Amino acid sequence: ECQWKGPFYFIQGADPQFGLMKAWTCGDTKNGDDEWGEEIKLAEQAVQAINKLNPKPKFFVLCGDLVHGMPGTQWRKNQERDLKNVLKNTDQDIPLVFVSGNHDVGNAPTRETIDDYCKNWGDDYFSFWVGGVFFLVLNSQLFFDSSQCSELKQAQDVWLDEQLAVAGKQKCKHIIVFQHIPLFLSKPDEDHDYFNLDKSVREEIMEKFHKAGIKAVFAGHYHRNAGGSYKGLEMVVSSAIGCQLGEDTHGLRVVVVTEEKLVHRYYSLNELSSQGIERELLDVLAKQK
Repeated sequence: ECQWKGPFYFIQGADPQFGLMKAWTCGDTKNGDDEWGEEIKLAEQAVQAINKLNPKPKFFVLCGDLVHGMPGTQWRKNQERDLKNVLKNTDQDIPLVFVSGNHDVGNAPTRETIDDYCKNWGDDYFSFWVGGVFFLVLNSQLFFDSSQCSELKQAQDVWLDEQLAVAGKQKCKHIIVFQHIPLFLSKPDEDHDYFNLDKSVREEIMEKFHKAGIKAVFAGHYHRNAGGSYKGLEMVVSSAIGCQLGEDTHGLRVVVVTEEKLVHRYYSLNELSSQGIERELLDVLAKQK
């Protein structure tokens, strides 16, 4: 789908993270994730809300932390099994796109943890086209801490440069990136902490993305809505389907892609389930057909 065919939309979700709600409540994020009934219900609600949408979204992307259990931990396999069982009910005409998070590949990933993720969910980085728009899925953990697998980080860097060169030649309408960890939460020069990328790494990536003409980066990880911009590059941080760490509601982001711009809005699961997409966004979709 390298040609522009008119406006479309997709759904972005993040952090279903089966097991975190119990772990967070009991204050034991290492071992307290032995229940995830609440998250199953929320993920089911998300799938049901998406299936009801008309017109259908082009795809549903999950921006990482699919489950809470880190590689090798006790409940991880069960959490993955239960999430797959929920996601299996997604309408077959709505492709699922998976992005790896720190809980999916580990805070300091290794070749083994990444291989395990790939066996379960697909490649940890890849690109795809939808209607003349070029999408890149990145493994942001390689930007965060690649100390255990530096050759894999190097491989992703080389691949990314190649992809951006391809995008430049193809004259795509937009280039959009999905990753788990945000480049920044609100300001490009904010201090580094657990929820964003190290300043020096961030500066290099932001500049690379800006020069390549990337329109937006969509991420999760923060369990709150946030975002900002850098030289016209929009950083969009979406809150979680699962455990909330701030004042936001469990929800999903609807992203409308037009010829000129991206228009997006975060909906609570209840809102999307009961009312669907608001008229304003549907009008943006219909207007330019």
